[in-house]
Amino acid sequence: KETHYQEKRVCLTPDAVGALTANGHKFVIETGAGDGANFSDKDYSEAGAKISYDVKEAFGCNIILKVEPPSLDEIKLINPQSILFSALQLKTQTKKYFETLASKRITAIAFDYIRDDQGVYSIVKSLSEIAGISSVLIAAELMAANNNGNGLMFGNISGVPPVEVVIIGAGTVGEFAARSAIGIGANVKVFDNSITKLRNIQTNLKQTVYTSTIQPKNLLKALKRCDVAIGATRGKDRSPVVVTSTMVEHMKKGAVIIDVSIDTGGCFETSEI
Repeated sequence: KETHYQEKRVCLTPDAVGALTANGHKFVIETGAGDGANFSDKDYSEAGAKISYDVKEAFGCNIILKVEPPSLDEIKLINPQSILFSALQLKTQTKKYFETLASKRITAIAFDYIRDDQGVYSIVKSLSEIAGISSVLIAAELMAANNNGNGLMFGNISGVPPVEVVIIGAGTVGEFAARSAIGIGANVKVFDNSITKLRNIQTNLKQTVYTSTIQPKNLLKALKRCDVAIGATRGKDRSPVVVTSTMVEHMKKGAVIIDVSIDTGGCFETSEI
C-alpha cells in the first residue's frame, strides 16, 4: 500500500494481476493497497493474488511493484538482490538513498526511464496524457459557481462566446489539454518556443489552432482575455518562469491557473506547491 502523501494510485489493477497470474506468476498484495483507486482486497484475491496483512511479507517478494519510490524504512524491508519497479524521481533523492539501494544490491528499474522500441518514455507519456486531460477537467470544476468561480461553463453553446484557454507548452501535456478543451467547446491558444512542437500539435489535433512562439506581448494579450491558463513547460533543471507576477495581475478576476510544471518549480511566477 502506498504511504506517500495524497498517493491514491496502485501499481497493478486486478485485471493485470489476473493476466499475469494466468501466466504462472504469484502475487502478494498488501491489504488495502487498492482502496484509493477503488479496488478491493476481494477484487485482487479473485484475480488470484494472496492478500497479506503483513507489510514485511509484501516487501519480501523477489520483484516489488510500487508507484512512488520506496522510503528508506521500506528499503530496509526489501531482501538483498531483489528487483524493484517504481518511479525513482532521481532529482529528488539523496546520495544516501542510492547507497542504501546499492548496499542491498537491489536492481531498481525506474518507471520514469523506461523507453519503448521507438525511444518514447511510454509510462511518463501516459502520465502526461492524464495530467493534460485532468488539467482541463479540474479547471471546469474550479470555474463552477459553487467553487466561488466565475460560473462560466465549457461547452460550445450557440450564441455564447466560448471559454478562452491558454496553454503554455506544446508537449504531451499541452496536446492532451488542448484536445480536451477543444472537445468541450473551448477556444484554445497554444504557446511554445519550439516550432516543431507547434507543428506537431496542429498535425495531431487534426485541426488548425492558434499557435504562437512565446513572445511576452502576444502572451500577455492572450492571458488578459483568457478564462483558463495551463502551464506545461519543462527546462533542463527547473521549469522556466514564462508568466511573471505582473502578467498574472493583468488576468481577469476569477480566471483559473493550473500549473502542471509545479513538480519542477512551476512556470508561473506566483505558483506555490
